[in-house]
Amino acid sequence: MSQEEISLIEESQQGDMDSFEKLIQPYQKKAFNIAYRMLGNLEDANDVTQEALIKIYKSIDKFKGNSQFSTWLYSIVSNSCIDYIRKNRKGKILYLDKDYDSGEGTYQLEVPDEENTPEYLLERKETQNMIQDAINQLNYEHREVIILREIEGFTYQEISEILKCSEGTVKSRISRARSSLRSLLGEKMKA
Repeated sequence: MSQEEISLIEESQQGDMDSFEKLIQPYQKKAFNIAYRMLGNLEDANDVTQEALIKIYKSIDKFKGNSQFSTWLYSIVSNSCIDYIRKNRKGKILYLDKDYDSGEGTYQLEVPDEENTPEYLLERKETQNMIQDAINQLNYEHREVIILREIEGFTYQEISEILKCSEGTVKSRISRARSSLRSLLGEKMKA
């Protein structure tokens, strides 16, 4: 942390609103982006970001400097998003079978639909972003074959025609690209 940031934190902890506004100003855009990526809705992201900034202001005296201020701020934003998702969960139920007659009435077997819950959608979006980031880190040849094969669904033969090389070369590149991708994703999963 810079000396200026430390001063702004100390002044904010004493209730100086101007200092607090200067302190959070560089982080507001990224805080909003985090909320937007987690929630997928502009209005919700705005609301949650504002709520998180209020929480940060109210609890600034609890910041002890054991981590970067930005890390602390972004964790509050992230946790606020998770709280919002949990609070606004709209679970659906799938009915798998027809009505059963129990003698006292009919019933259906119910199974919760986990596919469209906010947690599932968030996890899927995070996974897609992580995969896309890893693909973007591949060299051009590997990125090209992975996109053509795995995303666009072309056959080996079609890829060899597009790239004007043999099917063996295509298979070799795809194999190396998948290996690199596994390695990159493994590193991201550890982080």
